[in-house]
Amino acid sequence: MICLIIPCYKTRDQLPEVLKQVGPEIDSIILVDDACPENSVQHAMSIIADSRIQVIQHQQNKGVGGAVCSGIKAALKLNPKVIVRIDSDGQMNPRIIPRFIAPIIEGKADFTKGNRFWSLTMLEQMPKIRLFGNAGLSFLSKLSTGYWSVMDPNNGFFAIHSHVARRLELDKLEQRYFFESDLLFRLNTIRALVIDIPMKATYQGEPSSLNPISSIGEFSRKHCRNLFKRLGYNYFLRDFNIASIWMLSGIFLTGYGIVFGIIKWIQFSISGEFASNGTVMLSALPIILGFQLLLATLQQDIASEPRIPLHKVLPENGDAP
Repeated sequence: MICLIIPCYKTRDQLPEVLKQVGPEIDSIILVDDACPENSVQHAMSIIADSRIQVIQHQQNKGVGGAVCSGIKAALKLNPKVIVRIDSDGQMNPRIIPRFIAPIIEGKADFTKGNRFWSLTMLEQMPKIRLFGNAGLSFLSKLSTGYWSVMDPNNGFFAIHSHVARRLELDKLEQRYFFESDLLFRLNTIRALVIDIPMKATYQGEPSSLNPISSIGEFSRKHCRNLFKRLGYNYFLRDFNIASIWMLSGIFLTGYGIVFGIIKWIQFSISGEFASNGTVMLSALPIILGFQLLLATLQQDIASEPRIPLHKVLPENGDAP
């Protein structure tokens, strides 16, 4: 059974067209009305007659993350094999859903995610503010989530195996625009295998509701929070390996070199003397060695990205053994 989730908010004109394109591979469609002031869902239901549709109504707007989580909870009650999520604004083509489902059904992935960046031609069609904003946020997301091979982490078109979805702590996920990155972070904590699916996004000139410039501060703070959590979980709580030693040594040596260098620079600036070669090296050498150790840690982190589908080793109900 395949279940499709569509969060709905201010897409009165686009939602009916999206529903018309949903193929027969979908067994159930869950529309989450996130307290939409335009009554988008009611308008679509008056046009589209589809027995697969069920509606979840939010009395207050919870944001895209809150709407998706409500949809996932409702979908899990239907015991599907795969849960798919698309947006209701027409930027995600429902006709390519089979491409997202196939790797999960075949046991090649736990989570598939759309990638709008795989083609240079497609990049040229993307509005520049979105292109640069997504590029910056994507790099931060790679750092905080640990999914270095995922090229478009902020894309909301995804499919997930139900066994893996049951392992997620949905109530802890971010409710607003940080939802996609936070979801990847949570997937990494359970070692789920994520792969990209090339796709083409359709832009119709509508303004983005996310301003990359104003979001830099908030997103950077949350990415840093998730980065430190992930490093703590993976390199100190769950395991302690050579990368853990490299990380601690690199931080200590780099920090020591910088602090020592600043202290000596202040001292010699006040005295008017020149620093000896030995003093310079006592600052430079720890920084160089520490930086090399941090690069080695980064390389190890990239190499340790999940490679084995989690759902293949989970029991049928998705709970831990």
